[in-house]
Amino acid sequence: MSHSTYNKLWSEAHEELSCLLDQELPDEPLRPERDRVVFFQRIATLYVCYAQIFRQLDEAYDQSVHPQKRRAIRQVLEGVMGRVLELKNEMVEKEFSEYHYMDDIIQDLKLTPEDLEIPIPRYFIHERNKVLQDRERMFAAILNQMDVTEKTGPNVMRMLTLERAIKVIQVAERARQGRLRAKFMREIHKDSERQKKADEQEAVSTDQAAVCIQKVWRGFMQRKMTKRLREEEMIFLGMAMDPKLSYPSQNELAAQNNKANRLTRQEEHEDDYQKSIGSVIYQLRDVEGPEMKETMKDQIRQWFIECRDATGSFPDYPEEEDGGSALIFAEKTPEELAEELAAKEEDDANKKPKGKEEIKEKGKKGNVEDEEEEPGLKMLPSAYLADLEREYKTFSEVWKNRNESKNFSQRHELELIKEEKRKEIEVEIRKQVDELMRQELANWKLAVDKEKSGKGKGAAKKKKASKSGKKKKKDKDLTADRTTESLFEELVEQELLKKAENVQLKDYLGDYSYLGTTLRQSDIEPMPSLSDVRQVVALYAVLPLGSQAVHEKAPLVKSILLVGPSGVGKKMLVHAICQETGANLFDLSPLNVAGKYPGKSGLQMMLHLVFKVARLMQPSVIWIGDAEKMFYKKVPKDEKELDPKRLKKDLPKILKSIKGEDCVLIVGTTNDPHSADLKSLCKFYNKIILIPRPDYASRYVMWKELIKKNGGELTNVLDLSSLAKISDGYTQGHMVQVVRGILTERRIQQLPKRPLTASEFVPPLARIDPVFQEEEESLKNWYAKTPLGKKRIKAALGKEGDEETPKTGGKGGKKKGKK
Repeated sequence: MSHSTYNKLWSEAHEELSCLLDQELPDEPLRPERDRVVFFQRIATLYVCYAQIFRQLDEAYDQSVHPQKRRAIRQVLEGVMGRVLELKNEMVEKEFSEYHYMDDIIQDLKLTPEDLEIPIPRYFIHERNKVLQDRERMFAAILNQMDVTEKTGPNVMRMLTLERAIKVIQVAERARQGRLRAKFMREIHKDSERQKKADEQEAVSTDQAAVCIQKVWRGFMQRKMTKRLREEEMIFLGMAMDPKLSYPSQNELAAQNNKANRLTRQEEHEDDYQKSIGSVIYQLRDVEGPEMKETMKDQIRQWFIECRDATGSFPDYPEEEDGGSALIFAEKTPEELAEELAAKEEDDANKKPKGKEEIKEKGKKGNVEDEEEEPGLKMLPSAYLADLEREYKTFSEVWKNRNESKNFSQRHELELIKEEKRKEIEVEIRKQVDELMRQELANWKLAVDKEKSGKGKGAAKKKKASKSGKKKKKDKDLTADRTTESLFEELVEQELLKKAENVQLKDYLGDYSYLGTTLRQSDIEPMPSLSDVRQVVALYAVLPLGSQAVHEKAPLVKSILLVGPSGVGKKMLVHAICQETGANLFDLSPLNVAGKYPGKSGLQMMLHLVFKVARLMQPSVIWIGDAEKMFYKKVPKDEKELDPKRLKKDLPKILKSIKGEDCVLIVGTTNDPHSADLKSLCKFYNKIILIPRPDYASRYVMWKELIKKNGGELTNVLDLSSLAKISDGYTQGHMVQVVRGILTERRIQQLPKRPLTASEFVPPLARIDPVFQEEEESLKNWYAKTPLGKKRIKAALGKEGDEETPKTGGKGGKKKGKK
């Protein structure tokens, strides 16, 4: 794909964004919607449309090589990501569920379930490549050093006893004799078979032999032709894939090479762009800087004189926090500006008494407005719509109709750099000029008006600043004298910082739930599919951790709890979050923490080390395995020595200190939430995600992919549909275990002669206990007791009550009945 294709993709995304902004920012505000279902449909449609734009912008950003365009696309991309998260939060607030079913919406918009999949931007990893490589080197060096110390430890020789040595020799000798005996018996058996066949053979004529051969050959050829015709028919009907399409074509390979080359070109163009910025700033400072400075001085002096002529006295110079001399160049007359400054001074002087009166008046007005306000559901205010509108305006003014016929290589444009940096240098110079002119104005006042400059105000402001400085108390840094590398090394040695396994979110296999909306319309709460779980994890964990800009402004999720039976892939999801975002993985599981950093001071030091390194080397994921142990109702006797509730008091305090700028996420996993105190658990974790057993569609996909991944071959003999049906209740972990057990090296070698069949998988599955329906129901009932689960039930009961009211007919209905 050429750069014009990505420009077109970018333009199309902006056209769609323009339509959505018109819907979300209409000239007249939308009236509140009383029908919750209609309101949810509106939000869900916006969510699906923004997800499409997200996909287009991600592709455009990934493949564009123009450095200035990439920055423009990045701004919009982050805004769209943030808006998608806001709409997700809105859907949760209105539907009281972490999972939403939009099959009716994608059907109306003529989309496929794949279009709903939230893409993971590739720049999360690409732009942190050097940091991640350095971290890998640090990990390798520390682990190598640990191995060396273990090897150079006390060298204890294990001496074999005489009895043990005799036993080893006996086992080896008996095995050798057994093999020889088996070989000898095999040869005897072959000889006897050969002799039997020779005895049974009768004299056969040439014609009979020819007929026999013909019969076998024609049968073979007919079966082969029938099989080929059947395959052709299935390909024609679209029920099977053409074998030619299973391998990438030359065009696809060329496109993949181009994509790889684009990454190299992006780096080259970015380096050139950064060098140009340096030279342009230097040029602007040296050439245009002095002229800017003199022009500003002349304009400000002229303003002094005009104010003096208009008001009879020199004005007060605008403070730096108010914008400094930038206020002077606004389109206002000297009288208007003087009045504005005077009014502001009066407001500052009378701030406290007026504030109380205003609050009372506002409270009264607010009460009246609340009474008059129309009932219904409204959209929550957005932190991104204004930014998206501004970025769309920039695109329309700068990029939409730009002529790039002379910039075929897509290098940076110097004029755009000058325009951008000229404003920055102007602000920089303005601050210097303001300091000089503020002093000059004070001298003029002393010389002409004989007025003293407001020292009192300056002193008051200084006092305020000192007060605000006192308020900000910083926590004591227990390791102020140590480097980040030494802290990192200590955590790795203590096994509190671990290397994430190489798995991605797309490896968490699972199909879409096609009946979600239908079941909800029938008042049946469906269990989420694994595809839904994947989407929720991408939205709550991957996108905020991957982008600092999104994390700061999007609805803040500090902690997530993954709840589900053993083997559903909770730990895999934790590792996938780390791999997709390049995050560090800290393990604060109760069993891993046991015995480390003993005592109260040791606990404080451990948490300080973990969270200090997590913030310094963000993004970071803090994993708490067996999360229920931290909030046990009653600690079991065999676990009392481990002190699993050790972090219960201190960790929630640290959780409160996590802010938007800290890309740190706490992820808990549990398969036994019943043993924990529900109130404490729900208070600590912002989001609770229930992970179910895989449904039929997900099991079908998983068997197919797992068999392929482990070296197996899919043939017509293998009935995947039946295999998916009989494996109901088994988790992903069970399926992986079974596939690895069957597809040994020897079995893979036998596949050409003896293809896999579904019956081979039955005996190993039968030896494993599945997750029974009762266990899943108990988890569902537990989830119904969580805050969001309670709201969901309450909303469902309210809906049923609304439906029953017209049936009873109230008082009027009773009167009619009496008649």
